[in-house]
Amino acid sequence: MRRAGRRTLPSPLVGVLTIVLVSVAVGLAFKGELPFRDRYTVSAMVNNANDVRPNSFVRIAGVNVGKVVKVEGVGDGSQAAKITMRIEQGGLPLHEDATLKIRPRIFLEGNFFVDLQPGSPSAPVVKEGHVFPINQAQAPVQIDQLITSLQADTRKDLKLLLGSLSTAYKGGGAAGFNRSQQYWKEAYRDSAIVNDATLGQADGDLSGYIKGAGATAAALDANAPQLKALITDLNTTASAFAVQDDQLRSTLSELPRTLRAGLPALKELNGSFPPVRRLAVALRPGTRSTGPTIDASLPFIREARALVSRPELRGLAADLQPTVVSLAALNRVTPALLAQGRALASCQNEVILPFTSDTIPDEQFPSSGPVFQDAVKTLPGLAGESRSGDANGQWFRVLATGGNYATPGPGGQIMTSGQPLMGFNPKPPARGRSPLRTDVPCETQEPPDLRSTPGTVAGQRRATVPAVKQADYLKYQTDAMAWLRLRLDTNRKTRDVKVGSPQVPAAKVAELAKEIRGKARRRAARAEAER
Repeated sequence: MRRAGRRTLPSPLVGVLTIVLVSVAVGLAFKGELPFRDRYTVSAMVNNANDVRPNSFVRIAGVNVGKVVKVEGVGDGSQAAKITMRIEQGGLPLHEDATLKIRPRIFLEGNFFVDLQPGSPSAPVVKEGHVFPINQAQAPVQIDQLITSLQADTRKDLKLLLGSLSTAYKGGGAAGFNRSQQYWKEAYRDSAIVNDATLGQADGDLSGYIKGAGATAAALDANAPQLKALITDLNTTASAFAVQDDQLRSTLSELPRTLRAGLPALKELNGSFPPVRRLAVALRPGTRSTGPTIDASLPFIREARALVSRPELRGLAADLQPTVVSLAALNRVTPALLAQGRALASCQNEVILPFTSDTIPDEQFPSSGPVFQDAVKTLPGLAGESRSGDANGQWFRVLATGGNYATPGPGGQIMTSGQPLMGFNPKPPARGRSPLRTDVPCETQEPPDLRSTPGTVAGQRRATVPAVKQADYLKYQTDAMAWLRLRLDTNRKTRDVKVGSPQVPAAKVAELAKEIRGKARRRAARAEAER
């Protein structure tokens, strides 16, 4: 008889529940993790996944915080791969600057795990599904790679390096190294500031710096023998310093004072950096416009390149090369020529020009203008005379006259005149011609002095006709007047000119001379006023 109110489960249902519980327990035992725990998935790109496989541990500071759930190759023929990791709640949060390294769990490699650094707290927290870039992941250096890198040349250089290091530590080198450790703190601090500054101020500054440094390193690597010689020759330089160790020690002892004196200058230099940065920012638009400017100037550069090609300017330069030699020789003598030209120009301005602008002072025969005008007034007359000529050549009309007064001249000559000579101007110098000073520059000499002193006439006599020749003289005079009347009548000039035998009185001649001089003075005054 059964008790009232008590029920039992059917035996088949108990068996089914038992099988389900056993299956779940076995699955959890093989899977190694409990379901329904807080975790999220992130990924990372690595150069080489090595032996990292699904279920490999992910550790932070040696503590397991997750596992690798998937390893995928990139598929471009390289060893790069994408590692997907499932992180538990204890490994959170992860920041954008987090890094990871693939490390072996034992010394002889094998059983690799992911060593994760969660990043700095100031960086943003990543979300689930975030992919860390390849530059934040590092693959391990395996033993075979290390051994392969130690080839014969490398081992020889390493041996030389260790030997040189051992030599450096001898003779007080190690003690000096230990003494230098007290300065490391400030050195590392300042180096940290410099390294932080290399990050730049904007995104991409550091990558641009690395790109430029890579180009520089590639250029250095392209000349490996010269680079090796530079390192090798450093030993020679160091040996030269070692020979002069006393002087080097004295120099280093002065270095602290030099640094103390240089610190204020460095502070001033640091103070100048902000304006320089602002200047750099202000120059960026102009720098950006440089590209279009260069593009616009390329056609001009092409034309200029064609202009300086061999058929153009280069050919012209080759043709002018012989002339250049002559020009060089000319240049050597040109300074002397220019010096003479300068002296000539100075002489023209200081001596000749004032002389030609001066007026000849003469009370009896006043000048009608300055020297440069009077000097050329004879040319029209000579030009008029030169018009007379025929096939026999040029001929001149010359009027020969006699006079009542005879004046002795040089060399026994006699000059006749109708009136007595009152004097002559200029008077000949008493000591002959003035000396020509070739040792004195013309530009420093005095202009010629046109003033002169009139001289008197000596030995002048009145010429008379002897009594025995008086009849012949009258006959010649009568014939001359008849011939003159005939010529005037032929040319129809008898109305204006009269011919008579009486002589003109001396008073009349003086009156005519005075009238002529007055007209000459008036002409000179008008010419001076016109200037």
